[in-house]
Amino acid sequence: MRNDRTSAIEIGEPLRFAHLTDAHLTDPRVAAVSELCNKRILSYVSWRRRRRFLHDPVVLAALVEDLKTADADHLAISGDLTNLGLPRECRDALDWLLNLAPAERVSLVPGNHDRLVAAPWEDTVGLWARFMASDADTNDGPVCFPSLRVRGPVAFIGLSSAVPTPPLLATGRLGDDQLARLADLLESTRRRGLFRVMIIHHPPIPGAYKWRKRLLDADAVQTLIRRHGAELVLHGHTHRITSHRLQGPDGEAVPVVGLASASSTEEAAAQVSRYSLWTVTPRPDGYFGLVHESRRYDPEVGGFRRDPDWNPLPGD
Repeated sequence: MRNDRTSAIEIGEPLRFAHLTDAHLTDPRVAAVSELCNKRILSYVSWRRRRRFLHDPVVLAALVEDLKTADADHLAISGDLTNLGLPRECRDALDWLLNLAPAERVSLVPGNHDRLVAAPWEDTVGLWARFMASDADTNDGPVCFPSLRVRGPVAFIGLSSAVPTPPLLATGRLGDDQLARLADLLESTRRRGLFRVMIIHHPPIPGAYKWRKRLLDADAVQTLIRRHGAELVLHGHTHRITSHRLQGPDGEAVPVVGLASASSTEEAAAQVSRYSLWTVTPRPDGYFGLVHESRRYDPEVGGFRRDPDWNPLPGD
């Protein structure tokens, strides 16, 4: 992350930002028995049996080190910083965020693991409010999603699909109120001539993911993008690279891009730890240039390298 520039980048300047997701950076072994007497017990057992071997803090630390050299102005994080969403995990995640970058340089949304069960806002994901809130927010209460952070020519629109669900389900939902505000926000940022980047945890593609892990109102998101447009949609949740398209109001293809977990120990090309670098450049004709670079973990060197074999942009 750049440390020599403020968030007030001029709207006519290029903006370079990074995207990472599903860091699962916390260790829930210190959970009290009373904290697991709910749906969390299932995720805890899953973590003990399997997931703790799939997420490595060493890999995540290597990503952060590489990110320091990436010359990025901003960072988008699409959820699942924790494993169980415990208060202690949320405090640990806050420490990680504070060491990662100043809050004004991060646009964060929560993931389903961060909201496994209904829990006090101020003790859990509310600790991250300064990384999630809109530029215009002035209170310390719950963040009103969608959030809006404008950095140079880019409008980062944060959506929260993280809602507590019954056991064995990991579905997401935006809900009618958030969808209505999203419609207004997409339209107002379009009129301002901004490059609109939507950040959401669950992939907003109908039928694109497992039934029990889907976004319940993906059809509604698709309808809004067809009506109001967007320039880029970033998500997590699938723990693999994915690339889809949604149709905008003039028939243009809107890229919808998902990433593997930032702490993944998987070696398969689709699931290896990686992050993306995006560069948005305003053009004289009113449109934008968009360039993507993928950075993936190389276990042989214990660090990250450019991966020229994956580019999710249409026509590239």
